[in-house]
Amino acid sequence: MPQDKATVTVIDNQTKKQFELPVLSGSVGPQVVDVRKFYGDTGYFTYDPGYTSTGACKSKITYIDGDAGVLLHRGYAIEDLAENCDFMEVAYLILKGELPNAADKKTFERDITLHTMLHEQINRFFSGFRRDAHPMAVMCGVVGALSAFYHDSLDISDPHQRMVASYRLIAKMPTIAAQAFKYSVGQPFMHPRNDHAYAANFLQMTFGVPCEPYVVNPVLAKAMDKIFILHADHEQNASTSTVRLAGSSGANPFACIAAGIATLWGPAHGGANEAVLKMLAEIGTKDKIPEFIKRVKDKNEGVRLMGFGHRVYKNYDPRAKVMAATCKEVLGELGVTDPLLDIAMELERIALSDEYFISKKLYPNVDFYSGIILKAMGFPVAMFTALFALARRTGWIAQWNEMIEDPEQKIGRPRQLYTGAAHRPFVPMAKR
Repeated sequence: MPQDKATVTVIDNQTKKQFELPVLSGSVGPQVVDVRKFYGDTGYFTYDPGYTSTGACKSKITYIDGDAGVLLHRGYAIEDLAENCDFMEVAYLILKGELPNAADKKTFERDITLHTMLHEQINRFFSGFRRDAHPMAVMCGVVGALSAFYHDSLDISDPHQRMVASYRLIAKMPTIAAQAFKYSVGQPFMHPRNDHAYAANFLQMTFGVPCEPYVVNPVLAKAMDKIFILHADHEQNASTSTVRLAGSSGANPFACIAAGIATLWGPAHGGANEAVLKMLAEIGTKDKIPEFIKRVKDKNEGVRLMGFGHRVYKNYDPRAKVMAATCKEVLGELGVTDPLLDIAMELERIALSDEYFISKKLYPNVDFYSGIILKAMGFPVAMFTALFALARRTGWIAQWNEMIEDPEQKIGRPRQLYTGAAHRPFVPMAKR
């Protein structure tokens, strides 16, 4: 992160003092004004609710250009990765910085596979949850509890222990998610299979039963793999920032990832594809779509078109293009007949041809298609965010590792604009 000769001058109009702030440049993207010494030099804090104009860290993992619709992982376009790689290759890239060769991939897959089983005592945790517990509640609890079992990977100053913890999280979270699903429907847990690829293994643990072999549909396994790839990392979003903030205190990796899961659970973050299905159910039938769109266009109605547009992307979400093709493959393979899916496809067609949505760049995003795919595959809506967490924990782990290794990183300590009462004299109770 080189420092340019350019600076930004800030003038305090009260004192007429001038302050020169250094400008930093990354490899691509907007330049950054370095305000680390701003308070010490000026006596002022900066005010940025949501940190939407603040760079809280430097990172080499993911780059987003929302205006151009660009998403890069370690410099590679998400479209190229989704088209040419499987999830294990992308996970290796995000964690280690380079795409693996054949030998690297084989070793990585073997190492992950050998960590997929859970300690037998962890399996007993599930009986402590109600059967109707939300899968994200189960994920938070069980992932956080991993630190009680794997004491040999808690020393964050040891690179080897960080690697072991990273591998365990990538390997075990699909097992935990599948068991959360199985527990909710009263079926026995399915052990992971060492002869299955990553996504296929997750599907057999989720939908297989002990009474008969589970034959993995390759189209569904490929779709699951794509979903994992497309959600693997997304720069400094709320859950990733939470993982970094928790990690900055020196918390163990399992606790940090559990914090990320808790943040992702929020409906404003990880619940978008759930909201899509809820919206489709509220529409009810295809013939009601025109009326629904009319309400969306009416500002006085306050009706939102869920699954369209994105806070970051002001153009077409690059992940949505891949997911749209995958959606058609899955629906074609399964031949499902579901009124909600029919509504979704018609809503997509209308929105993509309607000048109102085109002018506002309200294109279908990745959540619109992922929700449709997951429903068609047989996942209950409550599992959607848990599946999001399965993919995103790859980015969380990489971001956590990067944060630990950054010599400039300090414990997170945001400041505030205090608006409460100023100092007041204390009044004894007898005089109040």
